Amino acid sequence: MATTKPPAPPPARTYTAVLTQSRRITPPASREEVRHLVLRTDDLSFDATAGNCIRVMAPGQLGNPWHTRIYSIMDIERRNDATEFAICVRRCSYIDDFNGEEYKGVASNYLCDLRPDDTLRFAGPVGYPFVIPEDKSADILMLGMGTGIAPFRTLIRQIYEKIGGWKGRVRLFYGARSPLEMLYMNDENSDLANYFDQPTFKAFQAVSPRPALDAPVELDKALEQNAAEVWDMINRPNTRVFVAGAGNMLDTMDKAMVAVAGSGRNWNSAHAALVSSGRWSEVLY
Repeated sequence: MATTKPPAPPPARTYTAVLTQSRRITPPASREEVRHLVLRTDDLSFDATAGNCIRVMAPGQLGNPWHTRIYSIMDIERRNDATEFAICVRRCSYIDDFNGEEYKGVASNYLCDLRPDDTLRFAGPVGYPFVIPEDKSADILMLGMGTGIAPFRTLIRQIYEKIGGWKGRVRLFYGARSPLEMLYMNDENSDLANYFDQPTFKAFQAVSPRPALDAPVELDKALEQNAAEVWDMINRPNTRVFVAGAGNMLDTMDKAMVAVAGSGRNWNSAHAALVSSGRWSEVLY
């Protein structure tokens, strides 16, 4: 596998964890394999909360001892003797730009191939970009693609199960290749359906019109169809905007937001205000 990147330095503080559960959360008919992994570490010094990330240390290649990738912590439970937490992993592959060959993603395939009682190394916690505001009247706008749903699932559960009484609007715009890949919103796993009856929560789904041809997911259309509410939320002074997913989703989202705002100038001004006030957070994989 060709690479021009220098080897990443090993994290200063590492832990070991045992896989206790690996569950596919996309239906068998889906060509996308996404797994919900539950891990347990007996090292009680690992101090993390849901929404933090860990840096998984997969065995390296081409002389590099480690191949690291960041994954968001979803559920986490501390007991007297161990800490158990979950991450969401999509089995990935990519096409080499030089020779056109397809290669398996190192970290994702390593994780998806693990079996219960296997051990892995990781570092963390890393960051906590999505902080729920103290003001329960604040609006929260979540924009996600693919496994970017993982931190949002955590946020939604915290808002309605742990905090409760949320008065602001909570809006999730989530895109996937097809309905089969709507993570936590498909026939295999429908966790988010538990919150559809919350009066302040709405979820808007977007899929590709031609998934077999790799046509883009129409997240932009979902935003544009709800332009009035999205623009109203963006202009409220206490709104938080959270973005999670693949890095290439930003171009699609920017174009949609220009349409929502009515012009590039309006969107650039609104976006700058969100960033400067600390109300815009993103995690891109």
